[in-house]
Amino acid sequence: MKTFYSDDHRLHFPRGELYGGEMVTPFERPPRMDYVLERLKDVGMGDTLEPDAIDMASVGSIHDADYLKFLETAYDEWKAAGFGGDVIAASFPARRQRQKVPNYIDGKAGYYALAIETAITKGTWQAAKSACAVAQSAQRVVSAGERTAFAMCRPPGHHATSDQFGGYCFLNNAAVAAQMFLDDGAKRVAVLDIDFHHGNGTQDIFYRRSDVLYCSLHGEPENTFPYFLGYADETGEGEGEGFNANYPLPAGSNYVAWSVCLDSALARIAEYAPDALVISLGVDTFKEDPISTFKLESEDYLTCGKAIAGLGLPTLFVMEGGYAIEEVGINTVNVLQGFLDE
Repeated sequence: MKTFYSDDHRLHFPRGELYGGEMVTPFERPPRMDYVLERLKDVGMGDTLEPDAIDMASVGSIHDADYLKFLETAYDEWKAAGFGGDVIAASFPARRQRQKVPNYIDGKAGYYALAIETAITKGTWQAAKSACAVAQSAQRVVSAGERTAFAMCRPPGHHATSDQFGGYCFLNNAAVAAQMFLDDGAKRVAVLDIDFHHGNGTQDIFYRRSDVLYCSLHGEPENTFPYFLGYADETGEGEGEGFNANYPLPAGSNYVAWSVCLDSALARIAEYAPDALVISLGVDTFKEDPISTFKLESEDYLTCGKAIAGLGLPTLFVMEGGYAIEEVGINTVNVLQGFLDE
């Protein structure tokens, strides 16, 4: 399995994250990748490949041009306005307010943000571009005939919509990769999101389309970030009706309960018969994850990887969440090993 990785992710390390009314060290931070790299080396999968230069035309097929320009210039605008810290949104267009982009960066940040835990730093734009380039490069080798590849993306991407950032995400790496498979000639692509948090961005991007089936296993949205999407009755709209499948689960769910939903999603994907499969690989379903409430064990990820392999599809793994930092490497690589062993 080829693994693509860029050290540029280290350029994105916000000074803090607002959590529980306090500023804390961000849960999504550079050491996450160090543990994955270490585990890959431990199991003999340690060679990583640098990504090709990012294809911004491909990114532009998923994200709005004005949003991309905002990400590129936000930090410089913030500093030019005299602010001292990282870019953190403070004002949002609420219900019954006009949805118009402000000129001033303080308001502009709120327009493009979907949550305030995610800050933009001087290096965020380069880190986000490199993460997306990682996904693009990994997609290319699968599209060219490889059975699988691993895109070791940081920042993650599945919360990013076409025009909003949040949930630690800026560019939707999995969505860009899925579109690339279609651009390469695939008729249908499936995205299976196994991160604890619902991939609201990926759902929103493909919700009115039938050429991408989106299936997500996640914490029930009435109690779990990102809260406002991820209910079971969200099944798509228009041409996309029937091509969105959410499997919300209550706090405390273990692998027995979780795997029932996984099996259902895999059956749905098999029936859809896609030409390629993209896995949004989050391992924050782990029992000791600090911002999640599922109870999966490390060995469960081996079983998960084997189940995914049973589909027999060209499969791209795209890294998303996982915040029990010392175990994130073991759990991530267990999914990959389970897939390869099967």
